Amino acid sequence: MNTAERDLRLEMLNSLLTTPHRELNKVADLHKMMVELDPIFYGHLGVWYQKEGDVRDHKEVFVGNLLTSQLTEHREAGFMLLQTFPPYQVARIVDFMKQHQQKVPRSARTAVRRYLQKREKQPQFFDRAALRGRKSMKHLYATLHIKPSERANTILFKDAPPEDSLAFALKQLAKAATPTEQARQIVAHKIPYTIAIGAVKQITPTVLVALINSMTPQEVINNLKSLKARGAMEHPQVKALIDEKLVAAQSDSRVSALKGRVAAEAAGLDLATTAQLERVMDEQVKKRGKIAKSTALLVDKSGSMHQALEVGKHLAALISGITEAELFVYAFDTMPYPVQANLSRDTRLGDILANNLPQEHLYSHWERAFEHIRAGGGTSIGCSVEAMRRRKQLVEQFILVTDQGENTAPYFGNAFDAYCQELNVLPNVIIVKVGSYYDWIEQKLRERQVQVDTFTFAGDYYSLPNLIPLLSRPSRLELLMEILETPLPVRDD
Repeated sequence: MNTAERDLRLEMLNSLLTTPHRELNKVADLHKMMVELDPIFYGHLGVWYQKEGDVRDHKEVFVGNLLTSQLTEHREAGFMLLQTFPPYQVARIVDFMKQHQQKVPRSARTAVRRYLQKREKQPQFFDRAALRGRKSMKHLYATLHIKPSERANTILFKDAPPEDSLAFALKQLAKAATPTEQARQIVAHKIPYTIAIGAVKQITPTVLVALINSMTPQEVINNLKSLKARGAMEHPQVKALIDEKLVAAQSDSRVSALKGRVAAEAAGLDLATTAQLERVMDEQVKKRGKIAKSTALLVDKSGSMHQALEVGKHLAALISGITEAELFVYAFDTMPYPVQANLSRDTRLGDILANNLPQEHLYSHWERAFEHIRAGGGTSIGCSVEAMRRRKQLVEQFILVTDQGENTAPYFGNAFDAYCQELNVLPNVIIVKVGSYYDWIEQKLRERQVQVDTFTFAGDYYSLPNLIPLLSRPSRLELLMEILETPLPVRDD
């Protein structure tokens, strides 16, 4: 794989490090360019991303493009991948194809028909899908003119569900006279929280216990704000049950690595619960990979770089949680400031609870480490590299959090050359661009044939763990080869 091809594919991969938040229009043109430039790589990247990526918008667009591709291998891969999505995402994929491809090919219609028929054949499976995604399921049948089974028809379109259905149980729940009877029905039928909460007349601790027992750890995280508003955090038994679910979330493969902090900020939770959510995120992130390369994280603290400092804290916590090699952290303006977190104390939640230690997580340690560092002054991006050269701090990759503007020597390019020559190493560089950024540093490094990857931070901390694949693979070439070697699923009929 020559350098030009590698750079093109890395640009494609780097472009996926965005979180468009359900606005598929923001990524449609990007994916169109990808599939036109290198359709073979795009297919493997789409399948690889279903496993390694976290942004649902990209996953949906990948499948939509695979299903409408001219390549048979793409259509078969899209056919199989579609079967793994929940109904609301399948509906979004269908709408994406109609809007951006102006078509839903026959194979894509067949994929949706199989998706619906598979659920129809398993009543319990269908009932839960219909209850959680009623609007989406109806949309799929109607927009693609797929005839529903008699049972599906009575549940979705006639609103006359059979007595053995979950939809019928929900109607009975709404008629229950007492909270105890409602709790009994929630437990007996495992009625989902988001559905049951609209049917329950009175929210008591007994009802909350029943609701939380029926929730997955991810559902608890998603609904913490709603649970808090209904008094769940004020009742010891209910709060203990929530805590159990959060502990279980650390090892649950269905839990997103990215949602802990978002949920904590949205719900305005107490410090202990926030710490547990952070631990969920830490443990889920660790499953995404280990960083085996020694790393330097250089964070711009010059004037107006307040955002860079915040990003730096998050990245330091992220990297220190999964690295198996040395990590050096510096903040810089015209001089370097070494930043060290006190990570000698084991911060695993199990040890915290067992030994009655303060409930802290990696981010708290790094927040304290950066506590007295303030943005201000000029900019010498190279000063930290020069300090590392003098201290013989050898690393295999640099991560720069900066707008790339520098006005004071030592300049990064010169300091980087001296570092490489004296320590006999050629680190790759990842630039996390913040603020009103330039491309000065990356251009100079590419002129030196240095491996440079960039990530544009758009104010969304939710997206930072997407950097893990770039940081954890031994080399960029190995990451690309891993993607290319990801097999495309084949239709099993």
